[in-house]
Amino acid sequence: MYDSRASFSKLEIRRYDLLPENGWEVDLDALEALADDKTVALLLINPCNPCGNVFSRQHLQKIAETASKLGVLVIADEVYRNITFGEKPFVSMAEFAEIVPVMMLGSISKRWAVPGWRFGWMVTLDPHCFMKDSGLVHSLANVLNMSTDPTTFIQGAIPDILGKTKEDFFSSKLEVLRECAETCYEEIKKIPCITCPYKPEGSMFTMVKLDFLLLEDIKDDLEFCCKLAREESLIILPGRAVGLKNWLRITFAVELELLRDGLSRLNNFAQRHSKKQP
Repeated sequence: MYDSRASFSKLEIRRYDLLPENGWEVDLDALEALADDKTVALLLINPCNPCGNVFSRQHLQKIAETASKLGVLVIADEVYRNITFGEKPFVSMAEFAEIVPVMMLGSISKRWAVPGWRFGWMVTLDPHCFMKDSGLVHSLANVLNMSTDPTTFIQGAIPDILGKTKEDFFSSKLEVLRECAETCYEEIKKIPCITCPYKPEGSMFTMVKLDFLLLEDIKDDLEFCCKLAREESLIILPGRAVGLKNWLRITFAVELELLRDGLSRLNNFAQRHSKKQP
């Protein structure tokens, strides 16, 4: 949605790279090279959709310092902040607001599992008043005042949703996701033409790389996904949809039995299209 909304407003987007060999950390040197005097913000998604990584505190501080050096604010999309299940704890970009102004985005869609409700929030963390003095906070308020609000019954339910949801609702959901992420990672390792460079620690997705040297009659990620859908009735998003050609975005946010079935179909498809060894 960021791409389409920016295009609608005639804003230029410049994509920076994440490094799979470094746990999908931001390539900070390349990021600096992309920015110029017209760059206004750095968008950071943590935990990351689509890569499934969670940024460390040390790396987040380096990102904040880089953004400060470039003179831009950080838009921190943290809608998956409560969906983490690895060893690395989630750290909010809010902790670095003294270094760089932060606009933090949150939502009930993931932790409370109600994505269709479209209820979220923005928080400005601006101890040095950069956003306030520039008029940005006032502009945000004006936009929100003329935008369509969530329906009244959703607004009415929010206090109880935020205040009275029992902890076991969250813990049980996280345990299911943890088991599904583990299963996804282990089963993908059994498929010769697909590599998962990093075990997912958060969100509901992981990125895997296709090796076309081991495949025949398939030329790219789009053809892989189209044939997979036709032959196995299995839908996987081609990586080009999220800016990474010849990769795949796989979600593990399904029931474990269905996930195992889907990964089995993926393996069967890959075996069927593998180059035959002489």
